[in-house]
Amino acid sequence: MVSMGAAKKGAVLNSTRRLRWWSLDKGEAPDPRFTLANERTFLAWIRTALALLAGGIAMEAFANTLFSPAVRLGLAVALIVLAMGVSAGACLRWLRIEQAMREDRPIPPPFQIPVLSLMVAMVTLLLAVLLLSS
Repeated sequence: MVSMGAAKKGAVLNSTRRLRWWSLDKGEAPDPRFTLANERTFLAWIRTALALLAGGIAMEAFANTLFSPAVRLGLAVALIVLAMGVSAGACLRWLRIEQAMREDRPIPPPFQIPVLSLMVAMVTLLLAVLLLSS
């Protein structure tokens, strides 16, 4: 039979293992200039996410004469979901680069650049088609 203390200790270990991917305790701290450059890149991605979020809100609030309510809502939701994805991708990219620098590994390629480019192109194409058809 497992005691309550052992069960509690197992729960703590399991939660620690789940957060291991977030850990920055491996390797050595990189040159602060590189860490600060990584943070500036993270903030640039967050600015992009905020701009997409503002575009989604503006689409819903101010485009009522351009599109039907359903189209307006769809475009607004698409921009807001894209903003959420960019924000999450920025966090993951910052973490992957910070870990790579600490472990002296090559910087991983950015996965969010092609995704963001394709999504923005699709939203732009949809907007162009909707504007030309109205």
